[in-house]
Amino acid sequence: MAGIPYKIYLSEKELPRHWYNLKAVMKELPPPMLNPATLKPCTKEDLTPIFCEKLVEQEFNTTDRYIEIPEGLMNFYRMIRPSPLIRAYNLERELNTPAEIYYKFEGTNTSGSHKLNSAAAQVYYAKEQGITTVTTETGAGQWGTALAMACAYYKVNLIVYMVKVSAEQKPYRKAVIETYGGKVVPSPSDTTEVGRKILAENPGTTGSLGCAISEAVETAVKTENCRYVLGSVLDHVLLHQSIIGLETKTACDKYGIEPDIIIGCVGGGSNFGGLIAPFMGEKIEGKNNIRFIGVEPASCPSFTRGRYAYDFGDTGKTTPLLKMYTLGSGFIPSPNHAGGLRYHGMSPILSKLYHDGYFEVRSVEQTKVFEAAVMFARCEGILPAPESSHALRVAIDEAIKCKETGEKKTIIFGLSGTGYFDMTAYMSYNAGAMTDYIPTDEDLEKGFATIPKVDL
Repeated sequence: MAGIPYKIYLSEKELPRHWYNLKAVMKELPPPMLNPATLKPCTKEDLTPIFCEKLVEQEFNTTDRYIEIPEGLMNFYRMIRPSPLIRAYNLERELNTPAEIYYKFEGTNTSGSHKLNSAAAQVYYAKEQGITTVTTETGAGQWGTALAMACAYYKVNLIVYMVKVSAEQKPYRKAVIETYGGKVVPSPSDTTEVGRKILAENPGTTGSLGCAISEAVETAVKTENCRYVLGSVLDHVLLHQSIIGLETKTACDKYGIEPDIIIGCVGGGSNFGGLIAPFMGEKIEGKNNIRFIGVEPASCPSFTRGRYAYDFGDTGKTTPLLKMYTLGSGFIPSPNHAGGLRYHGMSPILSKLYHDGYFEVRSVEQTKVFEAAVMFARCEGILPAPESSHALRVAIDEAIKCKETGEKKTIIFGLSGTGYFDMTAYMSYNAGAMTDYIPTDEDLEKGFATIPKVDL
């Protein structure tokens, strides 16, 4: 379409003033999270010792399609938003495709990713409640970095349990978190009971998000005036990330862009869920026929090879039970897997939508992901995060299909972050040393064996 600029920026006045709540539109809600002690649906009272009160309210909100963004948070958002929707003209030329390719670029803030959208919201509500310390987990480090920035802004203390293999591979992420005032603890650690238990059972473990969540939750419960916050999976996190999709839709409407395919990477689901939220809402209502594609790593295939079952969100089995696609809370991803997207489970909202056939998911090997990342970096000038490059890989594949068929489709993918802290992985790929790991059925059975037997 002629006249579409390379970068579409919204004005500050066009910033969304509300989040979009997909649950208010879904024809059938996800099954409720369960209290593991009683196997009864969790109440707000069950969750308030762990999470901030306003976040618990949002977690249980199934009726309000739009939820107002408070002014005290808008002041933060104005520093980092809006983010651009970019027409990938150079990538289109490189691929010689008739497809129009766009990407929503969430890496323009200092944390380098979309994670700041929910980090700022969660810390804002913690501060409003009078909480003085928050704990969390982080894998690749994007969430920990974003949370450290938000905690510095709102003057709240932060303890980050970082997956051990990521802490070793990404010392500069640790340095940024510490620069913003966060305390980083490689996980599993000997600072918590659950950490000591995991280390005793598996002394050489490289860690997992499930381990780190267990430690963060334990510390939150045992620390005075402290709450736990997390960067993906739960409904309130997807709610905050819907600002990505709302901005994208406003930009599309402004220039008459009608997407045929929207693609995002999926680890826990917040980035993909946020990108597709308002578009998916319209699809549920029969107003569009967009194809939505989630992309996950072949080494941690929660959707494509996981089971739809009630499972714990953490390895220590301390969280509520969530009905989700899962590899089992005991699943430990391969240490050769670069970047994030290494969580064993998936957002209950996305799990329900996937189970009901509203979108498709593909799994891709990391060498193919980095092949796409290098191509994109060389023609579009942005070094993409390994996580985002999963979506990029499939966007390129779909654009190549258009070249083969002659169809002119409009493709939007989420570039959820930059890869400047992932140079160890890029060095491995550039040296030809990167390998692919696809778990065998036997490997997956070890994780499936940890899924609790819930008979409802």
